[in-house]
Amino acid sequence: MLPKEVLRKIRRIEITTSRLVTDFLSGQYESVFKGRGIEFDEVREYQPGDEIRTIDWNVTARMGHPFVKKFVEERQLTVMILLDASSSSSFGTTKRYKKELAAEVSAVLAFAAIQNNDRIGLIIFTDRIEKFVPPRKGLHHVLRVVREALYFTPKGKGTDIAGALRYLDNVIARRAVTFIISDFFAKDFKKPLSIANKRHDVVAITIADPREAELPSAGIVELVDAETGRAFTIDTSSEKVRARYVKKASEMHKERDEIFGSVGVDHIDISTDKSYIEAFIKFFKMRKRRI
Repeated sequence: MLPKEVLRKIRRIEITTSRLVTDFLSGQYESVFKGRGIEFDEVREYQPGDEIRTIDWNVTARMGHPFVKKFVEERQLTVMILLDASSSSSFGTTKRYKKELAAEVSAVLAFAAIQNNDRIGLIIFTDRIEKFVPPRKGLHHVLRVVREALYFTPKGKGTDIAGALRYLDNVIARRAVTFIISDFFAKDFKKPLSIANKRHDVVAITIADPREAELPSAGIVELVDAETGRAFTIDTSSEKVRARYVKKASEMHKERDEIFGSVGVDHIDISTDKSYIEAFIKFFKMRKRRI
């Protein structure tokens, strides 16, 4: 039995995110994701005007005259959320931690899926696969996804995006709309991301905090890498130190965006100090124009 304060928070998330989906995202979600795929329905005899590429050659050879494959528009989607729960997500210097923002975004996507009668599943990962919730429909299932996103306690500290993508391909047989929610502080995920995007419709949602892009002048401070535990001391009052920090952060941001662009993955950038609604609406409008 969950504690009452946990149930109250889940209920608040349900009310808030359901309203956001209804007011801003539901129609947008449906217009850019629904009907994007097709699935096999049946075979029928060839008719004049049918495209040659739809001929089912195996059935044609067996029956002695041409048959074509018939496809129907895919009405029900499978939506997967890959949620990064590594230690770097437990960081935030403004309104909330990155992991809290990631959990709320997961809830928004889950309620958008349920409103459109889609199946929603969840993979929580760090440097290992922490939790797999198979895709299903229904309010009870969505609330489980929200609960896991909010309160799951991971065992790992690092980030293995490549491993999470490989696991996705192993457990999800059919094409899925896949949202990866992470700060993408990871290495060697370009090739697995490219492979996954050929099989699924992958969207990267990057979670950031303003202090990851720029340091304040706060004198000598000790910092600890949340994922490795390595500690180091820097003098933030030095303009050169702060400039190098900004330059390095900018280079990492550019490298990440170049990876997304090179493999054809759309991405949404959100931050702990801003509303994510505008970023989502901008993304949906971009997808709609492209369609």
